[in-house]
Amino acid sequence: MNFEFATSHRIIFGNGALAKLASFAPDYGRCALVVTGRGSVPIDPLSSVLENANLEYVIFRVQGEPDIEIIQKGYATAIDSKCDFVIGYGGGAAIDAAKAISALMTNPGDLMNYLEVIGNGQSIQNPAAPMIALPTTAGTGTEVTRNAVIASREYRVKVSMRSPLMIPRIAIVDPELTYTMPPEVTASTGMDALIQVIEAYVSNSANPMTDVIAREGIIRGSRSLLKAYQNGLDKNAREDMSLTSLFGGIALANAGLGAVHGFAGPIGGMFDAPHGKVCACLLPPVMKYNAIALSQLEGGDAIKQRYKEIASILTGHPDSPIEDGVQWVSHLAQQLSIQGLRFLGIKRENFDEIVEKSMISSSMQKNPVKLEREVLLEILEEAF
Repeated sequence: MNFEFATSHRIIFGNGALAKLASFAPDYGRCALVVTGRGSVPIDPLSSVLENANLEYVIFRVQGEPDIEIIQKGYATAIDSKCDFVIGYGGGAAIDAAKAISALMTNPGDLMNYLEVIGNGQSIQNPAAPMIALPTTAGTGTEVTRNAVIASREYRVKVSMRSPLMIPRIAIVDPELTYTMPPEVTASTGMDALIQVIEAYVSNSANPMTDVIAREGIIRGSRSLLKAYQNGLDKNAREDMSLTSLFGGIALANAGLGAVHGFAGPIGGMFDAPHGKVCACLLPPVMKYNAIALSQLEGGDAIKQRYKEIASILTGHPDSPIEDGVQWVSHLAQQLSIQGLRFLGIKRENFDEIVEKSMISSSMQKNPVKLEREVLLEILEEAF
């Protein structure tokens, strides 16, 4: 067995961990580009820490999902302001933008040179500028991954800029920063976190290290997502979900994902729909049809056993069949007020285009079994 494992140089986890930023941020320079969201997350806690450490900072806001133009503007702001390092403070979009900007600060050329699928996919040669990730949501786990997801309005797709040299130097995961997430965002991001550990656990590139991490994430996410949704101040639930997100990021960076995210990337580029909600709609039929395909595949029993184990964790019953796991995730989505794809603006007439784009996505290549085009269309229909 051969595998590689990479993650952030340093991970700091725990309530109040934000305060520790002051002890090492000055090592990276005097001025930080703070990449954050549109303003729903209070910036004051971070500002106080930076000011107490006598650090200068420039705030760059990302409105919605980062696209090519936003990344280029952020890079220009960092250069014009003579920033030495970057802090990503917010949800997955803000941190992804911060990662891409930090990579451009030390690697010459146009952003398109480095983008997969629509660009040249050129390798990043130099370590990104020092970047510190501070997630304020519990979802993508991008604080410990090697890629940044960037939207192309021209091509109507989301693609990645990817390199081990883009992994943040430090990830500070402070569950207290997630307390202000509204229920709807908690539901969407939390489903993404839970689905990531599930997909990483059954990925065709899973390895013993990611197995341990993903399985623990499934346990914590399944027991705490609904609790965090119902009570955002539930300390234990918020801590569990921050860990689920972190574990998902570590696992996906080293094992990949699967068909749910293989679909979600193209859908996200084509429609303005919350990523986690899209994934939540897709998970039940993907689990169902993966299990069917594995039953018809020689050697598929090992992965089917993993799906049975997932069902047992989700339901709390040791002998639960895969079908019970599928029903459990469907019911959870209902409890989180997540409906079908049709309620997110996706149209049936776009199914063919979605399938064509999803079939070449990197996540689809990690699905435990190859799904034919007709099956992919059926998955979309059942998620609709």
